[in-house]
Amino acid sequence: MSSIQVADQTFLAAPPAAIAEVLGAPNNWRRWWPDLHLDVREDRGDKGIRWTVAGPLTGTMEVWLEAAADGAILHYFLHAEPTSAKPLAPRALAAANRARRVAGKNMSFELKARLEAGRPAGVAPASAR
Repeated sequence: MSSIQVADQTFLAAPPAAIAEVLGAPNNWRRWWPDLHLDVREDRGDKGIRWTVAGPLTGTMEVWLEAAADGAILHYFLHAEPTSAKPLAPRALAAANRARRVAGKNMSFELKARLEAGRPAGVAPASAR
């Protein structure tokens, strides 16, 4: 089991292909996870991306896009170990996990805001009509 374990999901009222287009831009990765070095392990198109992670953490990260209703569920996973020579104290490890959960939620909420902009609540995305 990894010391850093993040699993989260968010529904986006947008087609998986539209989400994948924004998700696939490396300049966005640098903004969402500025201290991590990501290497694409598998680009799954409208199903998401899997990366290997290096930098202050080493491990794997994935965003899986699951088509659902008139959009997709964005599943975010990060499984990693800190690369510091000294093990993190329990409180520091809890803070590191929280920081990574917040970064993942910021990413998913940015995608949601961008791709759902202008769509009234309860109305299907334009491409789903």
